[in-house]
Amino acid sequence: MANRKIKWAMFVITAIGNFIAMLDSTTVNLALYPMSVDLHVTMSQIQWVMVAYMLVLTVFLPFFGKLGDIFPKNKLYSTGFAIFAIGAFLSMVSPTFYLLIASRCLEALGASIMLSNAQAIIASIFKKERRGKALGLNGCIVALGGMSGPAIGGLLINSFGWHSVFFPCIPVALIGAFYAWKMLPNYVKKRKKFKFDYKGFLYFTICLFALLLAISEGYQWGWTSLKIITLGIITFIFGALFYFRDHKINYPLINFNLFHIKQFTFGNLAVMMSYMAMFTNSILLPFYLQELLKFNALISGLLILPYSVTLSFIAPISGRLSGKYGSRYLTLAGPTVYVIALLIFTTFDKTTPIWQIILASGIMGIGNGLFQSPSNNAIMTSVSKEELGIASGILALSRNMGNILGVAVTITLFETFRELFLNHGQVYEIAFLHSYHATMWFGIFFGIACFVFAYIAYKPNTQS
Repeated sequence: MANRKIKWAMFVITAIGNFIAMLDSTTVNLALYPMSVDLHVTMSQIQWVMVAYMLVLTVFLPFFGKLGDIFPKNKLYSTGFAIFAIGAFLSMVSPTFYLLIASRCLEALGASIMLSNAQAIIASIFKKERRGKALGLNGCIVALGGMSGPAIGGLLINSFGWHSVFFPCIPVALIGAFYAWKMLPNYVKKRKKFKFDYKGFLYFTICLFALLLAISEGYQWGWTSLKIITLGIITFIFGALFYFRDHKINYPLINFNLFHIKQFTFGNLAVMMSYMAMFTNSILLPFYLQELLKFNALISGLLILPYSVTLSFIAPISGRLSGKYGSRYLTLAGPTVYVIALLIFTTFDKTTPIWQIILASGIMGIGNGLFQSPSNNAIMTSVSKEELGIASGILALSRNMGNILGVAVTITLFETFRELFLNHGQVYEIAFLHSYHATMWFGIFFGIACFVFAYIAYKPNTQS
C-alpha cells in the first residue's frame, strides 16, 4: 500500500508539470488580444508570444528526452520546474514585446524538460490498466489547468492587466521543483557517456524555424517572394541534412527506427493533426469573443471554460477504458465529435447566443477528451520499455508540432482571408466573420485527417 501511495505521489508531481503548462497556455491565449492592444503590435506579431514559446519547447524535446534516459529524473524535472518559474516571472514583468518573447523562450526551456519526460515517468511507474488510468488522470489534471486558466486569466486581466496572467504558475512551479527533487526517482540504470547530435539539433532547429517563419509571414511578404522561396529552400535543405544525418549516426536525435512501428507512426500523426484542429479554434475564439462580440476578458474566459470542464470529465474515463478495451474506437470517436463542434463554430456571427458558444466549446472538450488519453496510451504501449524515454520525447514533439503549426497556419489563414474579403469591399465585421468561418473549415480538414490517421494506426491487426 505504501508503495502504491508513493507511485501516485510521484504521478501527481509529474502531472503538475503538465498542469502548469496548460494553465499557462490557456491564460496566455486569452491575453493575446489585450497584449496586442497594449504593446501596439499586429495579430501576426502577437502570435509569436505563442509560437516562440512552442518553437523553443519543441526543438529541445529530443535533447531533454535523451537527458531523461541518462540523468536522475528528480534533478532534471526539478530543474525544469525552476526554469519555468523564472521564465514566468520575467514574462510577468516584461515591459516590451521583445523582452516578453525572450522571457517566453526561457519559460519554454523549463516546459520542454517537463513535457519530454512526463509520459515516460508515468509509463514507467504504472503497468497495463493502471497505466491507462494514470494517463487518463494526467489528461484530467491537464484539463484542470485548462479549466482554471480561462476563469483565472479573465479575472486577472480584468483586475490587474495581462501581465498578471503569468503569476499563478510561479508558486505552483516552485512547489513542484521542491517535491520533484524530494520524491521523483533519483537513480538511473546505468550511467553512460552522454552523446548528443549537436549538428542534427542545429539542422532540426534551422529547418523548423524557417518553416514557421515562412508560414507566419507568407501572406505579408507574398508567397512567391524571394524571402519565402529562400525560406522554403532552407527548410528543405536542412530538413534533408537532419534526416540523412540521423540515419547515419548511432546516437540520433530522433530514432527513426521507431517509425517502422505503424501504430507509433500514424498515432503520432493523428496526435499532431488533432492539435492543429484544436488550435484552429482555440486561437481565434478569444479574438471573436473580445474583438467582435465585445465581451471583456472575464466573460470570454468563462465562455471558453466548458471546453476544459467536459475534457476534465471525459479524459480519465477514456484513459481507463483504453487500458481495458484498447484505443481504436475511442480515438475514432474523438475527432468525429470535435469536427461536429467545428461545424457549429462555422455558424457563429454577431447574434450567436451564449448557450450555443457554451455548447460548441463543451462538445470540443468531449472530442478532445475521448481522443488524447487513449491515443497517448496506445502510442506509449507500442514501444519497448527501453524506448519509453525517446518515445515520450517524440510524442511530445508531435503534440507541440501540432500546436506550433496550428497557431501559425490559423493566424496566416485568418489574416489572408480577412485581407482578401476587405479588399473585396466588405466591412470589417463581415470580413472578420467570413475569415473566421473559412479558417474553421481548415480545422475540420485537420480533424478528418486525424480520423484517417487514427483509423490506420489502430486497425484490429495492430497492437492497441
